[in-house]
Amino acid sequence: MIQVLQAIILGIIQGLGEFLPISSSGHLVLAHELGIDLGDNDLAFDVALHFGTLAALIVYFWPDLYSYSRRFLYKISLLFDQKKGRAAWFVRAKEFKIFVLIVLATIPGALAGLFLQNWVEIYTRNSFLVGGTLMFYGVLLMVADAYSEKKFAGAKDRKAESSNHKGIGSIPVWKAFLIGVSQALAVIPGTSRSGITITSALFLGLKRAEAARFSFILSIPIVAGASLIKLPQLFDGSVDIAPLLLSIIVSFSVGFLAIKYLLKYVSTNNFQGFGYYRIFLALLIFLIGFFVM
Repeated sequence: MIQVLQAIILGIIQGLGEFLPISSSGHLVLAHELGIDLGDNDLAFDVALHFGTLAALIVYFWPDLYSYSRRFLYKISLLFDQKKGRAAWFVRAKEFKIFVLIVLATIPGALAGLFLQNWVEIYTRNSFLVGGTLMFYGVLLMVADAYSEKKFAGAKDRKAESSNHKGIGSIPVWKAFLIGVSQALAVIPGTSRSGITITSALFLGLKRAEAARFSFILSIPIVAGASLIKLPQLFDGSVDIAPLLLSIIVSFSVGFLAIKYLLKYVSTNNFQGFGYYRIFLALLIFLIGFFVM
């Protein structure tokens, strides 16, 4: 029963922390400090939680993913279609660009995860380091949000922001790449993948909802790759299947709602509250870590 409750708590933490810019790793560190863990099954549940949030991403963004894939295959087919000719290749170039942006922006984060993840897990699992990154990137998010507020000041801009879900196709290639580079920093616990990519996107001139949407879509290849690499860990030792499945269901459900309502929220609100929350969480981690040590 205790393990079931722990699975639910960790599923909620993962579902919220993966998509809200508040760092799932920071909350998991706090949970472990408070004694909420799953012992020898930690690695297995870590994989399960990520599969839950991956499923939430795929389900929510399925229409977009289907559209991008269809357009990609269409472009490839033109290479072998002499009748349509070279002119047809450029007809849908702008639509195809979204697929290219995602692939390009994924490369830095994928390389960081591949070559640095083991080192990070060994040397950076420290509550004070996590608290420091939570606070630093929380302040940075607030600064980026204030910059965006100033750049897009006015009711007209805020209204337009709520209907820009197709705007990521207009992101310049160099901006997408820089957002991808910032995503590589997410290997450091406490940074937050969504937080750092949203922050960099705001600094680069994207609107709030546009930044959040691109951040979520950009996380799909990274989360999928990390989940598949760690998949064998699900079968290491004895794992109780019931709490494992429960953690997947909870992280999926909470993650799906987090995506849906964050996109709705930032269409008319700012990220300042998330920055203040990160600072509060960092101070709490510092306090607990001080007394534990």
